[in-house]
Amino acid sequence: MLIDGYDTLLLDLDGVVYLGDRAVPGAPRALEEAQRRGVRLAYVTNNASRTPAAIAAHLRALGVPAGSADVVTSAQAAARLVAERVPAGSNVLVVGGSGLRLAVRDQGLRPVSTAADSPVAVVQGFAPGLSYGLLSEGALAVRQGALFVASNGDSTMPTGRGEQPGNGSMVRVIATATGVEPVYAGKPDPPLHRESVIRTGARRPLVVGDRLDTDIEGAVNAGVDGLAVLTGVCTPLDLLTAPARRRPTYVSEDLSALLRPYPEVRHGACGGWQAGWVNGSLRLEGDGSRIDGLRAACDAAWAEAGAGSAEEDAVKPVLDRIT
Repeated sequence: MLIDGYDTLLLDLDGVVYLGDRAVPGAPRALEEAQRRGVRLAYVTNNASRTPAAIAAHLRALGVPAGSADVVTSAQAAARLVAERVPAGSNVLVVGGSGLRLAVRDQGLRPVSTAADSPVAVVQGFAPGLSYGLLSEGALAVRQGALFVASNGDSTMPTGRGEQPGNGSMVRVIATATGVEPVYAGKPDPPLHRESVIRTGARRPLVVGDRLDTDIEGAVNAGVDGLAVLTGVCTPLDLLTAPARRRPTYVSEDLSALLRPYPEVRHGACGGWQAGWVNGSLRLEGDGSRIDGLRAACDAAWAEAGAGSAEEDAVKPVLDRIT
């Protein structure tokens, strides 16, 4: 099985385990079986709005095995990042929700809500009810010289209703108003992966995600293997045109691939498929499962592109056969 080579799964949540209030089909069963086989499950999310306890409760309600200690958030990574740069007990202006405030407090810092409290840092994370007033306080504090840290830079987030604005979109309010770019704690930057390893003790982790620009790039940055699933944001075209820094080790439709042997992919061949280039366009011949066809096509596209990205028009001819 694919999971046999790993001791810990570092799982993204939105688009991998659930979409809004419903589990991704097959995810609970796959994760229960992985846990039964001795693999540790860690849920690593860029969403900083909720506490680990609330996230764990949500997962259990969906039939997914989880406790508070199994959840690692960008809020925790951001709070640790701040705590390592400012004196203990410092005032930190929290532009976010309860998950971020709790993480800041757990690091021995004092969360505040106004620039009048002279915070030494501003930490921002996604919260559904984030107000103009709180964003304004954050901007005032950053203008006064406070360190600016953001939990993550995701411009969008997947939900049951489609993609909606993420924290990265909200960060632009303070960054634009002040001309100061934040230090990012979440994926793909190193702090969240480091937080995950600290909390889980992982030695052979596998990162599982649906976004190439956060989950998979984060895995590449950390030098660990990554599995991209197609249950969230990532599309076959995204994979075919991915630059080297965003290419996963494995590609699958969903988490069920964890419980099966991963097929050999070599020289553009996988299963019953063979991919190659003809007159500057990607071609795919053969038959078999569509996911094996995508794996073969990705292998050929990536080999041709080197460290760069394959042109969309050059790879589109294979999409009709694998989507």
